[in-house]
Formats: sequence, structure tokens, C-alpha cells
Amino acid sequence: MDTANPSLPADPLQYYLNDQVSTSTDTDPLNSWRQLVLDSQRYDQWCFPANADQSLIERSLHQRLSLFRASYPSLHQFCCYQLGWPTVPLEIAWRLWLPLAMVLNDEQKLLGRPLIQGVLGGQGTGKTTLGAVLSLILEQLGQRVCVFSIDDLYKTYGDRCALQKRDPRLIWRGPPGTHDVALGIDILRDFKSADPDTVLAVPRFDKSAYRGMGDRTTPEQMTGVTIVLFDGWFVGVRPVEPAVFDYAPDPIITDSDRAFARDCNQRLHPYLPLWDELDRLMVLYPTHYQLSQQWRREAEQMMKASGHDGMSDAEIEQFVTYFWRSLHPELFITPLLQDNKRVNLVVKIDANHCPTRIYHPK
Repeated sequence: MDTANPSLPADPLQYYLNDQVSTSTDTDPLNSWRQLVLDSQRYDQWCFPANADQSLIERSLHQRLSLFRASYPSLHQFCCYQLGWPTVPLEIAWRLWLPLAMVLNDEQKLLGRPLIQGVLGGQGTGKTTLGAVLSLILEQLGQRVCVFSIDDLYKTYGDRCALQKRDPRLIWRGPPGTHDVALGIDILRDFKSADPDTVLAVPRFDKSAYRGMGDRTTPEQMTGVTIVLFDGWFVGVRPVEPAVFDYAPDPIITDSDRAFARDCNQRLHPYLPLWDELDRLMVLYPTHYQLSQQWRREAEQMMKASGHDGMSDAEIEQFVTYFWRSLHPELFITPLLQDNKRVNLVVKIDANHCPTRIYHPK
């Protein structure tokens, strides 16, 4: 399909929903739909209530089909025009996007106020895409979504320059200590308590300002938000015992590396009240954390191919390992994959950025 001018295919659900169709072959496009729906009862247990009986599961699947029909045109336009994909990825939409939107919709209705969903994920795990598609799907359910990043909470350029003078190790924005945590707490609390007509000034950050150093920009005015997707590379991460840095993994090797890691660990404490404002937390986690380096390299290559400046491989390695030294994924994120007290959902991501497993921590 020509992604520059995509045409909307026929409704992909019309044949499945036709009771007259009862057979398909391996070469029939319908077969993939039928198999997805049949497999849902076995693989999609995370999105059904624990005590769900067969009738409830079937009713939920029918609602998912109907929701896909309603949201398919806007999803198709987004995937083709914005992402350059040939069409909507069937399995990702069916297994993750649609059921997650339904879960968030149900949770928000139960709360009776705006829901704050935390999304923890590093580069390449799909935070931006997930936020965009959930916004489109939830719109069909009458929800208004605000996608809000921890990046929007960075301290001003001037404040970060002063911070770097006090601690020259903070050569890049991003590690704990470079954010205005109080601002984040205030805006999340404002979301929770706001009336539908209340205008909220949502912080935004311009990463291109000051030759890429970044600075605050004009806040976005929003009203009627019912679901907030608050994402970031260490959203929900909590301090660990300092002793773990005595035998930390690469690239925390030298005494200075360990000192930096311990200081970043200590700087997580002021973020805990911010995490406490989350109603839910999901983790997007690659099958191996080192994939983030590969994904960063791919992103830089795409930038260069489009005529923009990008980092060299050596600069990428320096950039990525800097963040591993500050909050190493094996020490801070891997333990969350089994933390059922703080994490509601884990999505494992493969090298192609596709989810391979979705589950509730036990």
C-alpha cells in the first residue's frame, strides 16, 4: 500500500461478524482474525476479571470487536500518515491497544474521577505510540486523554545550569534531580480534583531550545481530561538498598561510577510523593535492556537519513551508558516486573518493538 496516500480498506471485521462465515483457510485473511479471537480466551487473561465466566469473556470480546470497528478509521490514518506503517498492526491492536483502553475506561468509571496511569519505559519501548493510539481509542469511549511526560517536568534551563555547576556529573538532563517534582505533584493533583470545565495549564518542555539543552515552553491549556497517561523512563522507580552498588553490573565499574549511582539512588526519594499520585503503573520492558542502545542507534540513523544531524555510534554509547550508570535497569526496573503491589501490568517488548508477553505481576 502507498503509505503516502493510504486508502481505507474494507472493514476488517465485517466478515468475522457475519454469522454465515464459518470456515476459513490458512491463506484466508479472515483466518488471522478468527485465530486472534479464539486465542484471546487463553492468552488475554490479564484483561479479564479473575472470576470471569465464559459469557463475560465472550461479551468482552464482542465489545472489543465493536470498539475496533469504531476506532479503526482513525487508527488507520494515524498508523499510515504519522508512523509510515502500511496499516494497523492487527495483533498489537487486538492484544494490547484495545483491551488496555477498555481496562482504563472501566477503571476510570469505577474511580468516578480522572485516572492517572503511569507508563514506565525506556527509549524504543513504544511510549509515544501507545499514548497516541490509546487517545484515539479512548475517544470512542467518551474519554478525553492527556499524554504527559516526566520530560515536561524538567527544571528550567537556568535552574539546570546552576544544578550542573553544583554537580558537574549531571551533564545531561534526565537523571533524578533534574525535574521539578513539586510541579508534577501539583498538576497530577489538579487533574484528579478538576471539574470538567476547569482549565488546567499542563507543563510542556521544548527540547530544541538553547541548541538542544531544552527549556520550558508555553503550558498547554486543557479541560475535561478524564485519563492522564504519565510516562517516562523511570516513572515509578524507587530507591534500592545502597549495598547493591558494591557489586553493580556494567557500566558501573569504578568508584566514581558507584558514587554517581548511589547519589542518583538517593535523589529518587523526593520523587516518591509524585509516584504516590499514580492510580496505576504499567511497565514496558524490552526482552533485554541493552536493546535501548540498538534502538537509539536506529533512531539516529533515521535522523541522518532524513537530512538531520545525529550522534555518532561513540556518542550514542556514551549517552546510553550514562543513563545506565544513573539508574541501571537491572537494579531498578527488573525488580518491578514481579512487584504486584506497585505494578498493575507488564508488557515485554522484543527487538522489533512488538509486545511478546502481557501479564500482571504475581
